Amino acid sequence: MNPNEEKYLQFASTVLTQGHRKHDRTNTGTNSIFGYQIHFDLQAGFPILTTKKVPFGLIKSELLWFLKGDTNIRYLLQHKNHIWDEWAFENYVKSADYQGPDMTNFAHQALADAEFAKVYQEQHQLFCDQILADTDFAAKYGELGPIYGRQWRAWETSRHETIDQLVDVIQQIKTNPDSRRLIVSAWNPEDVPQMALPPCHTLFQFYVNDGKLSLQLYQRSADIFLGVPFNIASYALLTHLVAHQTGLQVGEFIHTFGDAHIYHNHIDQVNQQLQRTPKAAPTLWLTDEIKPDLADYTMKDIKLIGYDPAPAISAPVAV
Repeated sequence: MNPNEEKYLQFASTVLTQGHRKHDRTNTGTNSIFGYQIHFDLQAGFPILTTKKVPFGLIKSELLWFLKGDTNIRYLLQHKNHIWDEWAFENYVKSADYQGPDMTNFAHQALADAEFAKVYQEQHQLFCDQILADTDFAAKYGELGPIYGRQWRAWETSRHETIDQLVDVIQQIKTNPDSRRLIVSAWNPEDVPQMALPPCHTLFQFYVNDGKLSLQLYQRSADIFLGVPFNIASYALLTHLVAHQTGLQVGEFIHTFGDAHIYHNHIDQVNQQLQRTPKAAPTLWLTDEIKPDLADYTMKDIKLIGYDPAPAISAPVAV
């Protein structure tokens, strides 16, 4: 039995069968519902999906990237993580510095034209290689704007000061655990226009009870097949890390959704996944060392034990 995963599969099935047909920014089309909530019991195992392989290494490196306050894809590429490449690459190919083949409407054309897809992959790889090799190029074209990490660790105020929301909230958990202000926000309206992608997971709040730490996330926009499995595992991991820092056990991860959707070009993949039976949930291992700061955790400090998922199911990203 894997009750946490059963809740995700029921969620996907509900949106698939009862969702409203809606247009979207990517012109792909979705089945969508508004306002759904799932409670994941973190004492019942780590809630990473087993009905398809979810790359935990990418989840770890992305979260550690956020925790460092980093907004440049170079760190991700150093850890073979390409989650955020598309947005940085798109900005580059639209710039005057790009001298390669025409990449107009590159994401959608690459899906329909095999020859174009090959050229796109070649140019994309050259871009990633240059980000890794050239510090100045990375500084110019690897930046994604003031996205999650910047808001979490260095929110800029109107007085040109910065607020480290994570340091503040951890201190409050330690000293005033009954506070109703244990909140971290990524949604900064002034900064949204400068972000490569406005925050989908916009705000989270901690709650302490009976020696256990719970976290509730509000996610304004949720790609159920590709994005949500990452989000579940990422915020479950964040809950474990903050509990580790504050001497608490883990309680629940509560995932609250605004617009939760299945893209129309993911429907076959969702149906395939719904035919699979969940396996037992893995457990999370963390180093015994309490780090001075959340930014000090490394990839080797975090491991999954007993993760035996079904094969991955590929699907295109809507950009």
